[in-house]
Parts: sequence; structure tokens; C-alpha cells
Amino acid sequence: MNCTTNHPQSAQFAAAGLPTLIGSLPLSDHSEALDLILAHTPEIPLWPQLPGNPDEGMLQQFSEGLAGIRKEDGRTFFAADDPGLAEEMLHFFEDYLALEEAPATPPARFTVRRELAAGLYLLAERAPSLDKAVAFKGQITGPFTLLTGLKDQAQRLAYYNPELKDMVVKGLAGKAGWQTRMLAAAGKPVLTFIDEPALAGLGSSAFISIDLKELAGEIAEVTAAIHASGGLAGVHVCANTDWSLLLPPAAGVDIISFDAHGYFDRFISDRGQVLDFLARGGIIAWGIVPTGSAEKVAAETVDSLVDRWEEQARTLGGAEIDLGEILNRTLITPSCGTGSLPPEMAVRVLELTAGTSRVLRARYLAG
Repeated sequence: MNCTTNHPQSAQFAAAGLPTLIGSLPLSDHSEALDLILAHTPEIPLWPQLPGNPDEGMLQQFSEGLAGIRKEDGRTFFAADDPGLAEEMLHFFEDYLALEEAPATPPARFTVRRELAAGLYLLAERAPSLDKAVAFKGQITGPFTLLTGLKDQAQRLAYYNPELKDMVVKGLAGKAGWQTRMLAAAGKPVLTFIDEPALAGLGSSAFISIDLKELAGEIAEVTAAIHASGGLAGVHVCANTDWSLLLPPAAGVDIISFDAHGYFDRFISDRGQVLDFLARGGIIAWGIVPTGSAEKVAAETVDSLVDRWEEQARTLGGAEIDLGEILNRTLITPSCGTGSLPPEMAVRVLELTAGTSRVLRARYLAG
């Protein structure tokens, strides 16, 4: 597989079968969570999201600073009918112009307060002393997931309001760029993942009118902000989706993160596109470790997951590509975050992720 790279950042980072994680943990203390991450995935630590904290939900964590956002009675929504919304939008786009002129000093609305992302600040503070790290991983809620998760007062999805959609995409792009620069200050590559679980709904009756070309452009606006800040852009979908949205070069995606434990057959339904993605220098975050239930986690061992990865990699590579080449373009990850699992099962997921990576790297990349 002769790889070329889409972005200069790709040349600075070798996936090489290393382990990393996906977002959430079922803990309440950020220091404890980061210590757990560093104990199992010190090569590519990510900052811990703790969804048990109501401020760290996917919608709440990255919606602050967007025009028209309101929080009442535990509900976050867009005040689309608020008479003051036009003025709020005006101020938002004035700040966006200021961001474009000076991205290194963004207005506050394009950052995330420590109270909403304590794990991010903690990782950024400890990053310079983490000698085992070869890269750092961040994450942000994707525009489609946020826009289809938030509704206005009349229960209309924000995604179908063009002005709100443009504002949200630009707001998330600004926050993704800020986060990438924050982690890059430690002098190592940064992988910023756009978490898009709602993309699993594409093709359903709820989203039948979605323009995929337009949606790809919205995601590309966020990936472009990550690239401009020196990072690699990943997209994580924890179920099946229309992968033709994310695999082509126009989407600007460097890393595709998917649930290989449950959806591998669907992911490679267009094997040619996946191989083209890899040949351009793309990376697959191979979500081989299940997180869907404690029972599924308990049923797996490192040996069973190694066997599963080898079988899947042979299916993808065929006779043309050996497993070492594929592993070089692979990160070993859980299929999703562990926030909904019991703590002991979350720890087992981390152990399985690290162990599977260790065995595969020793088998195919040693020497």
C-alpha cells in the first residue's frame, strides 16, 4: 500500500497499531480518570469526559457561547423565536470575524470553560511532562449531532434552520481549533475527533431530506479548522452510517473511527473506498473492543480480539496488502466511550484495548 498524505500533519504521526480511547468514562473525578487513561494508553492519552456530570453531556459541553442557546429546567434548546436572537447572531458573527483575523486569541465564545471540560484543562497542564506520549487526543461534538440533538421551543430540529446551522458549524469549528491548539502547545501531534453518533440515523425517515453533499461540507468546515490549528481530524461514529460521506478527500477526514466489533461488514461494504482512504494516508481507528454492554465486554479476551482483528484485516486487505501494512494505518480503540458501563467493566475495556494493541504490534511490527 503506497501511502500519500492529505495533510502535512499526517507525516508527523504514525498510527502503528497504538491504542487510544473514545471519550467518556463512568467516573466522577477527573484526576482519577486521567490517571486510569495514562496507565493503559500512555502513548495517545485523551482528555476524560465524565457524562455523570450534567455539564459534560454531548450537547451541553460545546454549546455555550452559541447565539440563542438557553438552558431551563435541565433542558438545553435554541430560542429561535426570541426577539433578541438577531442581535445575538450579529454579535456572534462579529466575534467570528475577529477569530478569523486572530485565531490564536479567540473570543471567549470559541473556547470551553474549565467548568465544562475539566479533563481537557487537566490533560493540557500535564501534557508537557508525559514523556511516553507520542500524541494527544481531543474530541468535540460534531455539528450534525449537536444540530439534531437541539430543538427550538416548537420542538423543531435546529438542523433545518439555515442561519442557526451556519452559526453552529462555525462555532464548533472555532472550538475545535482552539482545543487543538491548546493540546498542541506540548509540542506533539494532536488528534481531534469529531464525535458524530447521530450520523447513524442517515437514511432513516427522520433524516430523509438531508443533503449529503451539504452535510459533508459542514463537517469539512470543522476538519479544516483542526488542520489550520496543526491537528489531525478524526470522525467517530459508534454505529453504521453512509461512509461515502466521510471517506472521500473532500471531507478532510484523516482518521475514521468506527465500531468494528458490531459493524465491520457494513463499514467495508465499499472496500474500494476504504482502501483508497488508506492509500491517501488515512488512518482507521479500529473499534474492536466492545462497549455496548457489560456482557459483551466480559465475553471477550485479548486473544479473541486479536483473532477478530486479524480476520477483519485480511478481509479488508485481501491478497494485496499484508497485515503489517494495515496495522501501520490502524489505531486500536474501543467501539465507543465507556461512560454507560459499570466502572469495573470500563477498566476491563481499557485493559483489552491496551492488550490487543500490544499483542498485534509485537506480532506484526516488531523489529
